[in-house]
Amino acid sequence: MAASRPKPPRPKPSRPKPLRPSPPKAANGARSWVDAFVAYAAGECHLADNTVDAYRRDLVRFCRWVGKRPIAGLSIRDLADYVAWLGEQNLSPATIGRHVVSLKVFFRYIQLEGELKENLAELLGSQKLWQRIPQILSHEQIDGLLASPRRTDPHWQRDRAMLELLYATGCRASELSNLLLCDLRLAERFCMCRGKGDKQRMVPLGRRAIEALQEYLDQERPALAAAGASVPEWVLLSRRGRRLRRERIWELLKRYTARVGIPESVSPHTLRHSFATHVLAGGADLRQVQELLGHASIATTQVYTHVDLTRLKAVHRKCHPRA
Repeated sequence: MAASRPKPPRPKPSRPKPLRPSPPKAANGARSWVDAFVAYAAGECHLADNTVDAYRRDLVRFCRWVGKRPIAGLSIRDLADYVAWLGEQNLSPATIGRHVVSLKVFFRYIQLEGELKENLAELLGSQKLWQRIPQILSHEQIDGLLASPRRTDPHWQRDRAMLELLYATGCRASELSNLLLCDLRLAERFCMCRGKGDKQRMVPLGRRAIEALQEYLDQERPALAAAGASVPEWVLLSRRGRRLRRERIWELLKRYTARVGIPESVSPHTLRHSFATHVLAGGADLRQVQELLGHASIATTQVYTHVDLTRLKAVHRKCHPRA
């Protein structure tokens, strides 16, 4: 009788991958902690790509300042010196304030991992910033800018649709870059915008924006889409049939503002500010403007009440008994 063969050992079950990378050792330096934090912010916290990129940029600057010093050995005076060093880099107060917030969030993560007993970065006070009135364009400047793309320009119909959308919707450049064909509801005269945290909001479209979009979709977009390797789903396309990046939107806007003599400081956000201010001046309620812009807090929207002084004067004359 033949001896029975021994059964082969069962393979050990593979361990599931950890949700986040193992925290680095203290000897690896600040840059290893930054890499682990960025992976944690993107993977576990599901923060927006732009937010993660901003954290990375701010903390890379912190790494340049801290050098080889261990993070756990930094005192509150050291961190205050870092803020002072930021001021020496000719950064604006708003940018310095953002760096301080990034540092606080970063130190919370390190404390969560057990490397720090207390988060001294929380003791840093954010700089008191003066409320800055956003730059806006007049109605005449808007009209000139929207009419600036010429038939001799490459992809002028796309660029005209891009400018019309920026002003008609108040979208951020990143929102416009990621706008999909399925987000457009031209027959119903609105589109769906995806803002921070992938929150959706419905924004109405005016007649001129719809006409510019329809002309671009019918006449120019098919040729741009044919240049891509696959069928693109975005509304605005590059000459290679890919998504029109937000950096390219900035570049195109700069080209057309220079053509009509608008200040160089104008950005896509300037059109967003102009949209909000003009809608508010037309009689819209502040809550309605908040919804159109996709602001989480109405405190962010309140800055536009300081822009349109004529509307405030009219409200004062109408409502105050001694006006």
